[in-house]
Amino acid sequence: MSEEPTSNDNCSPVREYSAAEALVNNIPYIAMTVLGAAIFAVTFGGSMWGPVTAAAYLAYGAAGALWIMVFVCPYCRYWNSAECPCGYGLIAARFRPKAKVDCFDEKFKKHIPVIVPLWILPILVGLPDVIRNFSWPFLALLVLFAIDAFAILPLVSTKHGCKECPQKESCPWIIIKTKVAG
Repeated sequence: MSEEPTSNDNCSPVREYSAAEALVNNIPYIAMTVLGAAIFAVTFGGSMWGPVTAAAYLAYGAAGALWIMVFVCPYCRYWNSAECPCGYGLIAARFRPKAKVDCFDEKFKKHIPVIVPLWILPILVGLPDVIRNFSWPFLALLVLFAIDAFAILPLVSTKHGCKECPQKESCPWIIIKTKVAG
């Protein structure tokens, strides 16, 4: 964390995140990706498709993060700054130049659907398998995935990264979360 925070457009302090803090903010996404890959590995574990589908899901998780960095982050006020809670803004600056910040919500809405299947595919693949070949450990894996993907990850992003975001008033994610909570 920086000693002297900068300010956003509302003149309120904006904190800077260390590399370690950015990593911690990414742990729920990383955990979701690893748990999802484990679901694929177990579901197709008796064949060569287990490691293939698990590796494909891990690659999709990494590609999804990169996709957001390339197609959403350049429109964010956190682009190329340590004020980005997940560290994507600093990485994004290596791929794309800064773009118009007022297009952020449009780009967010357009590109977030690319990664939404990361939350759904493991459930779609694992649920039928746990019904056909019930096992407590596999059910526990599915439940852990669901808790991380649908509770912990949204909670961490909303309570930490999104909480201090200067774009939260126009962010589609926060607007959706506010409608669901209210």
